[in-house]
Amino acid sequence: MRDSRRGDVDPFIVMDVMEAARQAEAAGRHIIHMEVGQPGTPAPQGARAAVGAAMQSDPMGYTVALGLPALRERIARLYADWYGVTLDPARVIVTPGSSGAFLLAFTALFDAGDRVAIGAPGYPSYRQILKGLSLEPIDLETRPENRLQPAPGDFADLDIQGLLVASPANPTGTMLDRPAMAALIAAAQAKGAAFISDEIYHGIEYEAKAVTALEITDDCYVINSFSKYFSMTGWRVGWMVVPEGHVRKIERLAQNMFICAPHVAQVAALAAMDCDDELQANLAVYAENRRLMLDGLPKAGFDRIAPPDGAFYVYADVSHITDDSLSFCREILDEAGVAVTPGLDFDPVRGGGTLRFSYARSTADIREGLERLARFMARRGLAAG
Repeated sequence: MRDSRRGDVDPFIVMDVMEAARQAEAAGRHIIHMEVGQPGTPAPQGARAAVGAAMQSDPMGYTVALGLPALRERIARLYADWYGVTLDPARVIVTPGSSGAFLLAFTALFDAGDRVAIGAPGYPSYRQILKGLSLEPIDLETRPENRLQPAPGDFADLDIQGLLVASPANPTGTMLDRPAMAALIAAAQAKGAAFISDEIYHGIEYEAKAVTALEITDDCYVINSFSKYFSMTGWRVGWMVVPEGHVRKIERLAQNMFICAPHVAQVAALAAMDCDDELQANLAVYAENRRLMLDGLPKAGFDRIAPPDGAFYVYADVSHITDDSLSFCREILDEAGVAVTPGLDFDPVRGGGTLRFSYARSTADIREGLERLARFMARRGLAAG
């Protein structure tokens, strides 16, 4: 059987780490999960209750391709509540997770062979989805002085048709402030490049509110999800905000690619948006976990880190310890029982010397994980002090 070169994408390494951790647990070991960017909490209670009630009276058939009107209206209201932005619900498209939104956005905006700039380190699936659509990802090697976020100078001399940024970012958790976001938007627009803002970690911020690109321009695509702040990873429901003139094109693509996002997930998402107390309690856990990580990782010997503004990750430079982060992660899993993610997932060039630690799980797990990491590094003479 013949196959396509478009299918020759790299593995999502964190999923391989998850599988190795699962196998260790199946063999009877207790593993602390710092590898996957997934809240340890379920969907909010109100969301689960809404699903239970709806299942008794609704057959959960197809919705319209753009999503339940009530959900689109509620998402638009979120932009008023969080950012003071007035948003027409007609511009909101409900998608099968943010992954579905990326497929729709890349297909709507770019032709085969177009070049799309993404920051490195960055979410690995950007690169692989672009490749799978016969597009060319252009890695921008971000710099520590820019807090590992892209800057206009990084692509000033490049021929690109698109720029994708994430704030808060995965794997670093760093954010773009309003002037930095505005500068990137202006630089992209000056090149005639489409601007896409990945905002799936909005709501998980600690010292300042994240800036949405919609505060600056309507001439952009904004992608978000119920996976992170709303604690609904497995429900596979997200959203996208697009310019008014792009709605019908996205609708036609969504009709043919997906028909619609899962109906039951949309019901849950609508209810989740009004579960503020529970969601803020989750955020308080992340904040405590972040405090523990920023204190405990340097003590364990992981002291070259970019302090995260949001999300639930710490990205550590371990190039003074190893140039093979994949093997190093295997050692940590085998010897310490802690699953962490090698930087190769996020930066193909420099990722051999970096690790990502997730602190999305319970505080008890984070405390135990830090103790195990400290013992692991002490055995190698690498712990601080």
